[in-house]
Amino acid sequence: MINGTIINYYFICKTKLWLHAHRINLEDNSEDVRIGKVLHEINENKVQEVSFENIKLDKITKEYVIEVKKSDSDIKAAKLQLLYYLYRLKQKGIIKKGRLELFEKNKQDKKIHTVILDEKEEARLLKILEEIDQLIELSAPPKPVFTNKCKRCAYYEFCFL
Repeated sequence: MINGTIINYYFICKTKLWLHAHRINLEDNSEDVRIGKVLHEINENKVQEVSFENIKLDKITKEYVIEVKKSDSDIKAAKLQLLYYLYRLKQKGIIKKGRLELFEKNKQDKKIHTVILDEKEEARLLKILEEIDQLIELSAPPKPVFTNKCKRCAYYEFCFL
């Protein structure tokens, strides 16, 4: 079943998406994943996780669904993940805006980004969801494509060694 992590991986790596969707999880040994979890624990007053079905929201307020990320390294992926959460809530009759909060900014000029699920974004999201379904249905993972991000990925050894 599609969740926020899979949406995020769609932009990061199709191989990683397929592996994660098929419950091949190598991230327990990832330093970046551990750092993200520690940041969530340290900032308990900022991050109050809310779960429904297979979705975990970092925080929800009267106006916003808030997603907290360690950095702005994959801002496009994080924004689409947040759009997915807004879409899933909309299906339940709950209309919210999204707010992406970054602990550190390296590539962006701001730490907070507002995300709105309008008709254009929803159509784009639905197209991506179809593509994700097709990827997951493959009998084997897509061939990995090496990028600089691969060097820090928990799946690096699986893909390239």
